Amino acid sequence: MLNIELLRRLSDALRRAWERSQSRRDLLALDDHMLKDIGISRADAVREGDKPFWRP
Repeated sequence: MLNIELLRRLSDALRRAWERSQSRRDLLALDDHMLKDIGISRADAVREGDKPFWRP
């Protein structure tokens, strides 16, 4: 049972890291007008997009 729980936690952590990475790529793909619409500057988007996948 311990191995199953460990695998589940690892799988969940990898999924969250993948989703975070994808969200950051999507943010970087927005043009300046779209970023302005959501209240984020290009500098903020780059700062967030440059974070490594393991950093929340």
